Amino acid sequence: MSEQKRLWYKFWPATIPPNLDYPKVPLHELLRDTAKKHPNISAITNFEREITYAELDLLSDQFAGGLAALGVKKGSRVAIFLPNMPQFIIAYFGILKVGAVLTAISPMHKERELAYQLNNSQAEIIVVLDTLYSIVENVWKNTKLKKVIITNMEEYASKQKVVTKLPASNVYSFQDLMRHQTKPPPVEINVQEDLAALQYTGGTTGKAKGAMLTHLNLVSNAVAFGAWIKANAADTFLVALPLFHIYGMTTSMNVPVSVASKMVLLPRFDPSAVLELIQKDRVTIFCGVPTMYSILLANPELGKFDLTSIRVCISGASPLPPQVQTEFMQITGGFLAEGYGLTEASPVTHCNPVDKTMLTVRVGSIGLPLPDTDARIVDVETGKKTLEPGKTGEIAVKGPQVMKGYWGNPKETRLVLRAGWLLTGDIGRMDLDGFFYITDRKKDLIKYKDYSVYPREVEDILYEHPAVKLCAVVGKPAPVVGEIPKAFIVLKDGAKASHAEIMAFVQEKVASYKAVREVEFRKKLPISAAGKVLRRILQDEEKRKDR
Repeated sequence: MSEQKRLWYKFWPATIPPNLDYPKVPLHELLRDTAKKHPNISAITNFEREITYAELDLLSDQFAGGLAALGVKKGSRVAIFLPNMPQFIIAYFGILKVGAVLTAISPMHKERELAYQLNNSQAEIIVVLDTLYSIVENVWKNTKLKKVIITNMEEYASKQKVVTKLPASNVYSFQDLMRHQTKPPPVEINVQEDLAALQYTGGTTGKAKGAMLTHLNLVSNAVAFGAWIKANAADTFLVALPLFHIYGMTTSMNVPVSVASKMVLLPRFDPSAVLELIQKDRVTIFCGVPTMYSILLANPELGKFDLTSIRVCISGASPLPPQVQTEFMQITGGFLAEGYGLTEASPVTHCNPVDKTMLTVRVGSIGLPLPDTDARIVDVETGKKTLEPGKTGEIAVKGPQVMKGYWGNPKETRLVLRAGWLLTGDIGRMDLDGFFYITDRKKDLIKYKDYSVYPREVEDILYEHPAVKLCAVVGKPAPVVGEIPKAFIVLKDGAKASHAEIMAFVQEKVASYKAVREVEFRKKLPISAAGKVLRRILQDEEKRKDR
């Protein structure tokens, strides 16, 4: 055992082995196994509708059979363009059961973003909410889409039968596919090699990249994280994180499915609804992001609700403020532990232990690596030299949850995968007890309300404006939301543009969280010898203003 691991195991939860015997099965077999063992346990609560695990398994079988009838086979790419709703979960496991590869798309995406992901993933079928269909319709002819499956919020929200209107040919209602009463044809899955999902993430290049996640990647991470938080059939998960995002997908869907926990769905985060559902459904586990916990604590109605059913809450995506962590634990009596992960690792790699005293939850730390996960701090320059405890460098991780690479992008893959180690792009350190801390970001990404905004993507849009000569987008520190995208712009000689005009121009082309919130016009921007705009100088200026 290495000295590094000896440090970890001093604080390792006594009931969790450092190596797990996770099942080497396709991801959908987690649902199949749970349905056999716990057929009558409630899997999903969605408004007035309850769905048991036996029903969920059957519904996903029917959906898989419907997909097969439409020509979907092993390796086909199917997109899901839905908010949190039972249809997302049914479609997710149905796609896997037919051997296809899913790609989940944010419901906040606009035409440009949707078309890019559809084309890059080579999706031929998409499952879409009726209110989002117009976006699909507008990009359809410029993609490889052949068929569309449409659904609505009312389906599976009540016991009443709902009919979905079909706007065009090659558009099928969700219920059309549910008429198939037979199981999908058997498909052989190589769990180490075959993809379950193409999960999109970004980078400093601005172009989203499809992380190739295998069945083994997702199964191992679900089992490891489930063991870490001691999830079981007696637990109830509040599903407020978006399921299209890998954080919500693994921690709030695949984990509860693997252990037969109930999932209480919320289409979107609503603080009042969250408080009501925690009390009503006696929620025991809630995975969220720092802004969610901050907003809940700031709710004037907070004191009216009994939140003592909470056993474990996990915070990820961005640093958790110590005051928020402490106050939330005092109110609920449960743990609020910070964790860490990234899309390329399915996503969880680290988390604070949650089964000892609250003193084990180290404020400011992302915790220890999960079972079967190794982690180290390496030098930023080469990524090859392992640094001593206390030294700052880049966090590197290794484990069964690490992706195969980026789809169709070997160059970017080589930059982050080195001899099985994933270079995370995040700067941090490990203390003398083996706990890890994030100290900075190597990438230039902006964290707005815990969403990732990639400057290059917004800059590319700004350059489409006829008045823009030069631009740079950086994160400006802002209370509550973390950072706001701020644009620095040099106008072309003789050109005119207002702040409002620039912001509206971007808003029309991107999801709302990527919108520019502030514009500053300048005569020049800091430029390197190679002619590159130096974002870091601009960002440092904004940080100094915030002090």
